[in-house]
Amino acid sequence: MAARTKGFAIADAAPAARQAPGVAVSLRGLEHSYGELRTIERLDLEAPAHGVLGLVGPSGCGKSTLLELIAGLQEPTAGDVELDGSRDRPDRLARCALMPQRDMLLPWFLAIDNAALSLRNRGVRRRQARDEAGLLFERFGLAGFERARPAELSGGMRQRVAFLRTLLSGKPVLALDEPFASLDAITRAEMQAWLAKALGQDPRTVVLVSHDVEEALYLSDRVAVLSARPGRVVEQLSAPAPRARDRDAAVTDPAFVAVRERAMQALRGTR
Repeated sequence: MAARTKGFAIADAAPAARQAPGVAVSLRGLEHSYGELRTIERLDLEAPAHGVLGLVGPSGCGKSTLLELIAGLQEPTAGDVELDGSRDRPDRLARCALMPQRDMLLPWFLAIDNAALSLRNRGVRRRQARDEAGLLFERFGLAGFERARPAELSGGMRQRVAFLRTLLSGKPVLALDEPFASLDAITRAEMQAWLAKALGQDPRTVVLVSHDVEEALYLSDRVAVLSARPGRVVEQLSAPAPRARDRDAAVTDPAFVAVRERAMQALRGTR
C-alpha cells in the first residue's frame, strides 16, 4: 500500500499503471455518423505512448464522440482506431479509461467508494481500495468528505471524485472529457499544474478534450484544432513547453502566448 505523502502518490496508488507499457493511439481516416448526421470526417491523429494529445473545437464538432470511439464504446462508420496497433474493440475497452463530462457518480455510494470503484472492478478488496483512494482525498481537496454522498458534494467536488476514480483505474490510456470543467478558475489552474506533475511521475497516454485553449496547450504535447461538425483537423500545434513545472510561468511565456493566439485564430476560422 502507498505511504501517505504531502505530494502526489498516484504512482504508488496505482501500481498496475506503473508496470504497464506505454500504449499509442492512432486514428486513420476516421469517420462517424449518427444516421444521416455526420459527426467526424476524414480524421487522422496520433497520440504517442505516454504522450498527451489535446483536442479543442466548437461545441458539437464530435470531440466527445471521438473519445468514445477511442475507448471502444462506439465503432467508427469508416476508418480505424488503433491502440498499439490493435483495432480490436475489447482491447480498447480494456486499455482505456474514459472520464465523461458528467461525473456519473453512484448516488447510493459514499464519495470514498465512488473513487475506489475502479479499484474494486480490478479485484481489490473494499478496505484496501478505500485505503488507496483515501490517500489522495486530501490532495484533491476532499479531506473530510470521504463518507459524504454525491448529493452532499458541490459540482467541483463531484468532478474531483470522478477524476480520482479515473486515475485509479490503472489503465494506460486516459480519455478525459473536460476533466476540470466544473471547477472555479483558481482550483482549475491548481489542478492543471497537479495533473502536469502527475503525468511526469506516472506517465499515461492521454487524449484530452477541453474548451480552454490555454489548458489544452499547457497539458498537452500537441493540440489538434477541430472544425465545426463534421469534425476534421484544421490545424495541429506543438506546445512550446508541455507539462512545465511552473504553470504561471509557462502560460505567460511569449512563445506560449504566440501558440495560443494561433490556436484561437484557427478556432475563429472554424466558425
